[in-house]
Parts: sequence; structure tokens; C-alpha cells
Amino acid sequence: MENYQNDAQAVEAFGEKYKKLTTEVGKVIVGQDLIVKDVLISIFGRGHCLLVGVPGLAKTLLVNTIADVLGLDFSRIQFTPDLMPSDIIGSEILDDKREFKFIKGPLFANIVLADEINRTPPKTQAALLEAMQEKIVTYGGKRYPLGNPFFVLATQNPIEQEGTYPLPEAQLDRFMFNVLLDYPTYEQELNIVKATTSDKKVNLEKVLNADEIIYFQNLVRKIPVADNVLEYAVKLAVKTRPGQPHAPKFVNDYVSWGAGPRASQYLLIGAKSHALVMGKFSPDIEDVRAVATGVLRHRIIRNYKAEAEGVSVEKIIQDLL
Repeated sequence: MENYQNDAQAVEAFGEKYKKLTTEVGKVIVGQDLIVKDVLISIFGRGHCLLVGVPGLAKTLLVNTIADVLGLDFSRIQFTPDLMPSDIIGSEILDDKREFKFIKGPLFANIVLADEINRTPPKTQAALLEAMQEKIVTYGGKRYPLGNPFFVLATQNPIEQEGTYPLPEAQLDRFMFNVLLDYPTYEQELNIVKATTSDKKVNLEKVLNADEIIYFQNLVRKIPVADNVLEYAVKLAVKTRPGQPHAPKFVNDYVSWGAGPRASQYLLIGAKSHALVMGKFSPDIEDVRAVATGVLRHRIIRNYKAEAEGVSVEKIIQDLL
């Protein structure tokens, strides 16, 4: 890993590495620039990301590609209704010496893709979410640390809800970002079909390694924040809570539960990470606004009136901004 003389030099190096990362990912992923940006901001902010989109929008390919260019271990778990906690965290077996030995499950990787997380029962969801929070797995009374860095990218299919187990709001709160994937444009889809229906092989260059990622994650935490930016981020989260002094009328009308303190933390960390991505040495209010929708989308619970009048969470967030 390179040794940077000071933080200013490290910020400049981060900007160059980020550009290189997006260029490499762009060789495989067409037209999902904002999604790639949000996923990378999550990784550098030490957060987790929930991707919501219909099938066929390259969610799995996106995670696989990012893991490749970051030089990290990657594992994919396909969530099904019969998946048990031991299937993801691992289990004990009796070895040839007649001793119990813990065999690690697919959770022991740097990047874990939890595919269709809402298809598995709450017991297995809880095992994953505990690991996300603690970065440790407990089995048979022993604690096993997970990889470092450790990042979970979960996907959800929004159109098929029969036989699924939607994540409770308290568990959704563990994710830094909730990102919506939309259909590609006509031009983008032309490029996708051209690229994926030939035998052309794409060689991806590894841009970072685990040590560099940890260094840049620490750099994100270190960058200074002006008081007015800090106050703006906290006030934005506080305004989502109905019945509070700062809550505007439309929040009292349309929201049953607002965002908790974790939203304030992630708004600030996301803003710091976004500032570095944009080559800035400190975040401003625009950086908080840039990450606000992804951070708040799954933390604001609309009431019946909002649903009846067709007021979306995104509309509430835009009005708050």
C-alpha cells in the first residue's frame, strides 16, 4: 500500500482511485452510474446497501464486478424459504480426529450478496442482520470475527410479494442506503444487449486491495465537518419525526414514524464519503442532500392518509430538502 505524506495527498489519491474504479466497473455495467456511486459510498462509509429492483437489472453482476475491481473475496447467498441460519454462518462437523470443527459459511467474505433477502424466514434474516451489525458470528458459544472490510449488499424484488417475508423496519435500519434500480434507457439497453450477446471477454483491473480500502474508510471518518453541515444533517433527520417541534405540517400529516438517530449518523458519513468522491476536502450541505434520499427512503414510514393520497416517500424527502 502507498504511504501518503498527509491527508490532503490521500484525498487526491482517493479521487484518482475512485475514477479508475468507476471506469473499470463501467466496462461491464452500462448506465448505472448513480447506483455504482451509492454502492461505493456505502463501502467507503463502512455501511451496507439494499438494492431494490425487478429481475434482470444486473444486480448480481454489479456486486460481482465491484468485488473484482476492489480485489475482495465475494460470496453470493441465494435466499430461499427453507434457508437456515447455519446455511449462511456455518456449522460444526465431526472431523477425522473425532473432534468438532467449525466450518465457516458464505458469510465469511469481504463482500456478501444477499440475493432476494425477503424470500427467507425471519430467523435467517436475523442471523444475517446480527452479523452486519456486530461484524462477528457466534456459534456454540464461540465468537468468530468476519472479514475486514465486510460489506453486505442485499437485493429485493419489489413486484413479487407472495410467499415473502418483508424485512421489519427496525432491521431495514441496519442498511446505510436503500437504492432503487430503474429500467435502462433505450440507448443503454442497446449497448447492454450488444455487449452481452457476443463472445467478447472483458478483463478487469484490480484497483484497490483490502488494506487500501480500510485506509480510505478511516480517511472518510477523519475528514472535518463544519458545524452548519452537521446541524443541517441532524435537523433533516429530526424533521422526519411527526409530533416533534421541528416537524413541518406535511410530515405530521403523512408520516407515522420518522428516521432514528442512525439516519443522522449515516447522512453525515455518507456526506463525507460523497465529498471525497467529488474531490473535496470537507463535505458541504450539497453532499448531505446528495445522499439524503438513499439514507431516508427506508426510514420514513408513511401513514394511511399518505398511501390513500398517493404521496410517496420520495415526495416527502424532496419536500424536506
